[in-house]
Amino acid sequence: MLIWFLPVFLFFLLIGLPVFFGLLAAPGLLLYLNGQERDITLLYRNVYNGIDSFPLMAIPFFMLAGELMNRGGITMRLVEFSQAFMGHLRGGLAHVNVLSSMLFAGLSGSAVADTSALGSMLIPAMEKQGYSRKFAAAITAASSVIGPIIPPSGIMIIYAYVMGESVAALFLAGVIPGAMVGIGLMLMVKFMANKYDFPIATNKYTWPERGKASLKAFFPLLTPVIILGGILGGIFTPTEAAAVAVAYALFIGIFVLRSLKISDLSGVITRAGITSSVVLLLVGAAMAFKTVVSLSHAPEQLAAFILTLTSNPLLLLFLINILLFIVGMFLDAGPAIIILGPILGPIFINLGIDPIHFAIIMSVNLTVGLATPPMGLVLFVASAVSGERVEAIAKAILPFLAVEIVVIFLITYIPALSMTIPRLTGFVQ
Repeated sequence: MLIWFLPVFLFFLLIGLPVFFGLLAAPGLLLYLNGQERDITLLYRNVYNGIDSFPLMAIPFFMLAGELMNRGGITMRLVEFSQAFMGHLRGGLAHVNVLSSMLFAGLSGSAVADTSALGSMLIPAMEKQGYSRKFAAAITAASSVIGPIIPPSGIMIIYAYVMGESVAALFLAGVIPGAMVGIGLMLMVKFMANKYDFPIATNKYTWPERGKASLKAFFPLLTPVIILGGILGGIFTPTEAAAVAVAYALFIGIFVLRSLKISDLSGVITRAGITSSVVLLLVGAAMAFKTVVSLSHAPEQLAAFILTLTSNPLLLLFLINILLFIVGMFLDAGPAIIILGPILGPIFINLGIDPIHFAIIMSVNLTVGLATPPMGLVLFVASAVSGERVEAIAKAILPFLAVEIVVIFLITYIPALSMTIPRLTGFVQ
């Protein structure tokens, strides 16, 4: 009977129950009907046990660092830096939007933070220059998924925690796929700009002006260098790196740029705390949900079913990409990774797929799901920021989603794209 936990969970989602409550109610109800009241106690105890983890402390720290940098005006400096180098191109502000997302990804690792921070600035600016509001919101949402791919990444921290993989290896494996998504989106913008005659944002900056913009963005751009450099050099763990990022953001915001005041900290900490609470509660609930998954023997049954379809790893990877893409339409990336990672990961590892390679396939696919209709979270954030209807944004985002799907299949079938940097740095043999 426990095998029905997933259909019951999906039913709860369809009737509008929040994901956190659905993750607990579905298995709790089935355990009760199955006469396993003792396991219900275990289920809800695992909500706390799932959160009580040192590696997961990196998530609230990285979110706090992102909030500090956003409140300290660092986001504006990144936009100015991007505009200095790309604003003169046709469709300049759309290119600036994508490049800013790539740079912002190295600070926060959050698609939602990217959409809200950059969208609040760039969507009105793009609309003022003649872009439609739905297009501005669509490119903002599409580019924001780069945030959890380029390190640091909260989603990859969750995957590493659940599957016992190296956070540093996952971070490094995400660099090239994240850059590919950004470059692919820029190529699509270039194509659309030429076809629809998009406006040019600014005159071409001189090199002295670009140098000035680079200096203003120097300290923010140093953040990912400090984070990755410290982890790779063995100076601190990923969790400690997140705390260092917070200290660095405070230092440059208060003492170097002087754009952050002590009085701002209460609001920043409150926002970061609320966002972190949502993520960590979902992680805890998903870990409890995972307990029932193991009790139901669903992983073994699903693995047996998948292997009856074909034993060809390449064809299986294609089918799993389709499955993950559909799951990403309805379920947030964090819970999806916790629920499906332990089920799917071992299947493909046994077929000879490198665990880091599969981790990147899964993480990127579910991250793109954040911008995929009908339930993509960043679509709703972009709608709230822009005032445009979700349906209109969902239609306008389709060309950019096509680019991201192509990237997913490229990194699926060309492992070197994600595995080269981890191998060169010794994190993968």
